[in-house]
Amino acid sequence: MHFTIQRESLLKPLQLVAGVVERRQTLPVLSNVLIVINGQYLSLTGTDLEVELVAHVPLADPSMSEGEITVPAKKLMDICKSLPSESFIDIKLDDNKLILKSGRSRFSLSTLPATDFPNVEEIQDPLNFYLPQGLLRRLIEQTSFAMAQQDVRYYLNGMLLEVQANRLRAVTTDGHRLALCSLTTEIKDSLNAHQVIVPRKGILELVRLLNDQTSEVKIILGQHHVRATVGDFTFTSKLVDGKFPDYERVVPRGGDKLVIANRQALREALSRAAILSNEKYRGVRLLLDANLLKVQANNPDQEEAEEELVVEYSGSTLEISFNVGYLLDVLAVMSTEKVRLIFSDANSSALIQELDNDDSSYVIMPMRL
Repeated sequence: MHFTIQRESLLKPLQLVAGVVERRQTLPVLSNVLIVINGQYLSLTGTDLEVELVAHVPLADPSMSEGEITVPAKKLMDICKSLPSESFIDIKLDDNKLILKSGRSRFSLSTLPATDFPNVEEIQDPLNFYLPQGLLRRLIEQTSFAMAQQDVRYYLNGMLLEVQANRLRAVTTDGHRLALCSLTTEIKDSLNAHQVIVPRKGILELVRLLNDQTSEVKIILGQHHVRATVGDFTFTSKLVDGKFPDYERVVPRGGDKLVIANRQALREALSRAAILSNEKYRGVRLLLDANLLKVQANNPDQEEAEEELVVEYSGSTLEISFNVGYLLDVLAVMSTEKVRLIFSDANSSALIQELDNDDSSYVIMPMRL
């Protein structure tokens, strides 16, 4: 195996592929990136057995020799990073060592056979559809913050994707809050709702690839895997095997206390009050009265903060408490000037939505202070 490539042509895809690779692995080969030369293409593959990312890079020089090998991903990336911009790298496999030469620099990397590298099984009974990258990115950004991180209820450590005819929905929850976003798109041949749970790492790696608003991404959903083809990258993730909670039952219906507030003003007031909230519980108290919202916070050091905000509200008085971080996370992903908050009573979850836009809904459970 022997080829020459410009530094930038190798570094950019290598950085994305290396992001999938876990540094601490039980199998040494999983710390490596698989390099394959086939025809006029170089392919780079990284995996942690849950998520796989393959980059296809066209080569300018057709006279190279084909082959395949695996090398330590981080070391190869760090070498490429350290070389001068616009430099060319000559890469050759010689006696089970990968030799890299660039200018007066020379590196020799250890290798493991490509046959040791795990293959992702073929996707069974796939459902295929295309959608704009910008739409999928928005769906993920509007909901991914509410995924659980290391919950024993493993099905919460990911994102539910629900596909129906002409609609794609994402739902996430960590048990204390829920984020839901539905977007209309051209998906045919899916009359019955098709649900899959994509693990947290898969979602975070996928969104890194979605940089072109208008270009399309091809999605393939199978029984055990989801695959996305984005430009020169092929992303594959195992699905979480579990039953996601019935999110429709969680969304509160019929709340009679409607508050309309300026999103940025509310966000700033909450951020200021949060400075003096309890560092562990991060609770703030909301007090609602006619066209007025008070935000109060205090901590074990007897310090207090109070903010007053003019809002549109004509219901009865209400006092309710929330984790301020949950409120700020929701307001951070919204884009409209005004938001609506719907409450029932001090013990019921709040529903937060953008004003005049029902695409996204956010549910936050109250807390006791």
